[in-house]
Amino acid sequence: MRILGISALYHDSAAALFCDGQIVAAAQEERFTRRKHDLSIPKQAIRYCLFAGKTTGADLDAVVYYDNPLLTLDRWLKNCAALGQESVSVVQRSFDSIFANKLWIHKLIENAVGGLGKHGKLLVCEHHVSHAASAFYPSPFTRAAIITIDGVGEWATTTIGRGCGNSIDIIKQINYPHSLGLLYSAFTYFCGFKVNSGEYKLMGLAPYGEPKYYQKIKDCLIDVKEDGSYRLNMDYFLYQRDGVMVDDEFGGIFDGPRRRPETVITRREMDLAASIQKVTEEVILKMVAYTRRVTDEKNLCLSGGVALNCVANGKICDNRLYDNIWVQPAAGDAGGALGAALQAAYGFFKQERKVPARDTQKGSFLGPSYSADQILNFLSRQNASFSVAHTSAELSVQAAKMLADGKVVGFFSGRMEFGPRALGARSILGNPMLADTQQKLNLKIKFRESFRPFAPAVLSEKVGDYFEFNGESPYMLLTAPVNTDLRRDFDLRKYISDSDTDMLPALNEMRSTIPAVTHVDYSARLQTVNELDHPLFHQVLSEFERITGCAVLVNTSFNVRGEPIVCTPEDAYLCFMRTDMDALILENFVLLKEEQKPLSDDVNWKEVYELD
Repeated sequence: MRILGISALYHDSAAALFCDGQIVAAAQEERFTRRKHDLSIPKQAIRYCLFAGKTTGADLDAVVYYDNPLLTLDRWLKNCAALGQESVSVVQRSFDSIFANKLWIHKLIENAVGGLGKHGKLLVCEHHVSHAASAFYPSPFTRAAIITIDGVGEWATTTIGRGCGNSIDIIKQINYPHSLGLLYSAFTYFCGFKVNSGEYKLMGLAPYGEPKYYQKIKDCLIDVKEDGSYRLNMDYFLYQRDGVMVDDEFGGIFDGPRRRPETVITRREMDLAASIQKVTEEVILKMVAYTRRVTDEKNLCLSGGVALNCVANGKICDNRLYDNIWVQPAAGDAGGALGAALQAAYGFFKQERKVPARDTQKGSFLGPSYSADQILNFLSRQNASFSVAHTSAELSVQAAKMLADGKVVGFFSGRMEFGPRALGARSILGNPMLADTQQKLNLKIKFRESFRPFAPAVLSEKVGDYFEFNGESPYMLLTAPVNTDLRRDFDLRKYISDSDTDMLPALNEMRSTIPAVTHVDYSARLQTVNELDHPLFHQVLSEFERITGCAVLVNTSFNVRGEPIVCTPEDAYLCFMRTDMDALILENFVLLKEEQKPLSDDVNWKEVYELD
């Protein structure tokens, strides 16, 4: 049984192949086209998945799309009818998208795949069912409660469901225009960040502020019930009828106009971020408690874009309402491709589902890999200078020594990650014990805002030595506090004025013995590294611990701001050469920056990648 799932035409298009009970391949189109959040038909991701599965479009048992276009059309038409004369801008903006693309998705996908499988028909899966399937079926649970929260899919914006064996039932849902995801995106937009990209920034900014607007949000914007259900006051939002989330004054209730992108971040934006984060957590925690009561399930699965809010996920863990929690690492629309394929396999074709002790996501290392011959050929064409490590032990020692010396290392190893997090296959690594690592990475390598925190990768067997956390967090989707005995006294308030703020002095403070991965509230977004998932990355961490006594590394995605995570050796080499990275490891090839000749005909990457 070979099933191809596809997400496209919204954001983060992707393809995923499921064969005989195994997730064979999955990848986002952005990694191939180099256009971040690419929404186009994922032709290159499809091509990769078919190649990885050694199959063709004609030989597939099914091709499945992650959204029901007819239900989406129903929402669009009813939204236009409700708006009356105000619907003109909606029609002008999205008519072609609906009638020229989404209603003809079967033809677009047939052309991209080279057929619609043995039966010649495109299957469709409702958007939030795709999310639910992506969370439940790869999880290590035979049964679980399921919560999905995002912006919108067809009508649903939030669902509560239950998974049991090879079936999923949706128990309750909240419909558009009431959306927790769109509420969070409205604040992302108002604070000057990009929707569907800058939500991570808003979450990272929240600990710098105080939730002074919390009550105003509750009073004016959202009515939250005890069961976690909610309704928005649509008088304050424009997304039903316009191309923007809110007006530039946001109804006049947030002390001034919208922050313009790339301008100074003020205390107001910090307080807005803290406030909407608190409201979001409140809604989610009430919903989680209600779901526990109505399902009586001990396990919880999460998906949808809001499930990438790792701070809220950490709060769910702290509540201990569930024995176990599993979050789909590609929780956004990309993961919908995988969910659609899985729902077809288990829900439609009724395949038997086997549940192992660990999840079936394979560490989310589901993208392409590159052989030594391919890398050698590329480096030779570039006339690059390199050395070769002949064993994994030799490579690990070299990497660990460079990191211990404070060097920043690009690490390219094995199959590319599926989802927005770099997990050791396409990562930039640094020494967490140096106070200036965060500043160096943000300003000289990632070229992004100085306040944004970095995640620790920690040996799974040593996580309790550094963080108030038990268990595993392999996908960097949970936050946990740094252990109190590792912390240093730190008062954020003395660094932040009431107006504009230079955050660099605060970042250079030794907040803990691992300052580069300790956020200003002493939290950290954890990745526990298990030897089963990525043996080489685990070996590098182990060697770094042997040299330094520290079992933690800084791990951030291998890209510059506005660029998708690197996919190919060429992508990695260009990123390495365009930044102040000290070294690049391409499988067993080691490149040092000081030994390389400058790029002779490179373009300005800041003109290639649109800022996020």
